[in-house]
Amino acid sequence: MKLIERSTYLSEMMELADTPDIKVITGVRRSGKSKLMEALARKILEQQPNANIIHINYNLTDYENIAEYHTLEAYVEERYEADRQNYLLIDEVQMCQSFEKAINSLHARERYSIFVTGSNAFLQSSDLATLFVGRTYEIPVYPFSFSEYLLYYPSQNVYGSLTSYITDGGMAGSYLYKTEEQKRRYINSEVLNALVVRDIVAKYRLKNERLLHALIDYLADNVGNLTSLRTIASTLEANGMKADHKTIGKYIDSLCKAFAFYRIRRYDIRGKKYLKSEDKYYLVDQSFRFARLGTKNMDYGHVLENIVAMELLRRGYEVYVGVLYKKEIDFVAIKQGAKLYIQVANDISEERTFEREVTPLLAIKDAYPKMLIARTYQPEYQHEGIRIIDAADWLRTSIPKSERS
Repeated sequence: MKLIERSTYLSEMMELADTPDIKVITGVRRSGKSKLMEALARKILEQQPNANIIHINYNLTDYENIAEYHTLEAYVEERYEADRQNYLLIDEVQMCQSFEKAINSLHARERYSIFVTGSNAFLQSSDLATLFVGRTYEIPVYPFSFSEYLLYYPSQNVYGSLTSYITDGGMAGSYLYKTEEQKRRYINSEVLNALVVRDIVAKYRLKNERLLHALIDYLADNVGNLTSLRTIASTLEANGMKADHKTIGKYIDSLCKAFAFYRIRRYDIRGKKYLKSEDKYYLVDQSFRFARLGTKNMDYGHVLENIVAMELLRRGYEVYVGVLYKKEIDFVAIKQGAKLYIQVANDISEERTFEREVTPLLAIKDAYPKMLIARTYQPEYQHEGIRIIDAADWLRTSIPKSERS
């Protein structure tokens, strides 16, 4: 398999390498967490040739004899070297029984810089403080961004590459398959079904697997649409599946905790408050949508919106749906108090569509930057203070100065 250097993640991990925190790498299945751990080991040795790296990968049978926390701790302690910098890297840590006891004990010894990855059913953001007594630092990992896709598939035509990325997505494991059918089968079996059956159902002991699959299909088909639990319940009932809104809420929450979907709340721009009613849900990777629903009835606008939402999260923003005088702004992106207002559209070549997209932005009277991201196929330009930028150009660049906090 072709490998690219995921420099943004590696840089962050190296910056954290000598901190006392337990570094926890989280993310959806098959997003490249284990490959990042391997790359981290290589990078550490490049910069510190004398470092002592204890790397345990529970995917390998080599380590099946240390699958209990006492034996894990003993194994690590036997390999500690007092005259060297010691790094402990553990992949799929949940395969060790009561792993948190060993990690907490090793952390308390203050001898190791610890990095762990694991199944998203066992290492969720909400569980970290409970699992680990010491301080933790979460490093969220996402599927390939468009800029990483371009590293994997170099091209002079970035606009055409974005068309491919829209359907290929960022799950790099699927790139090994030649046909669309093979790629979809990989996404469904190796990622989604494994996520549902092995992770979510096992973790939460959910009784209705059919309902979970139905919710995946519903949310995938409605990315970018405001969604309420009661609306979902009514839709499912119309299709012969009964479930109350509380059960639906519980099942959707499990999908979000497993990093399959991201819930985006609404933000009242004028009142500067968060709204509690309908939310939007975005897929961690747009390839999930095509794997489940195919490419019929393509909605490029909402798929592009999904891609922008995930890119904003990659860039470290808090992301909300903006509401102003009953008009909607696709995203209010906030970082360290600074805001960025964004509209997303696939095609703004018609004047009516262009006006529809910029009107909500023009109604915002504060001085924070405003941007319309669309497939313009031309250089960036300005319209009454609004940046109009091609989606491929925005997605492929590092974070511009105008977006930095």
